[in-house]
Amino acid sequence: MLQELDNSLSPQISTLDSGSTDQKKSQFVHEAEATFARILDYYGITWEYEPRTFPLEWDESGNVTEAFAPDFYLPDQKLYVELTTLRPQLTTRKNRKLRRMKELYPDINIKLFKRADLRSLMVKYGLDHEANKIAGSEAQNEGA
Repeated sequence: MLQELDNSLSPQISTLDSGSTDQKKSQFVHEAEATFARILDYYGITWEYEPRTFPLEWDESGNVTEAFAPDFYLPDQKLYVELTTLRPQLTTRKNRKLRRMKELYPDINIKLFKRADLRSLMVKYGLDHEANKIAGSEAQNEGA
């Protein structure tokens, strides 16, 4: 899906606005989401930010008690993407939600990018400064 960047192009990615050209700017919960969006924009990959919420649990009256809204949807690939910068031991809840998603919505394709995956992606595309922002325990405790 993403091809390797020539290192001379990485400054162009870091200066791109977040959001697809035909989409209004999004308010991202975490900087890693904005960086991921800039990489998608650079490659012309169409994306939507948190476009859908999937109910996961209901009470006896049928009211939704737990839901999950993946961070991105890539319509051309029919793929949802969830990003997390949490420490592995803190991702248990998110992993449980993803398992529940697969049980309830088996036709929905979803990919989880964990902190190490995100850092590798950023480093691969020459975004070392952004990768450093999600390194260490302080960054892991933030909400993405």
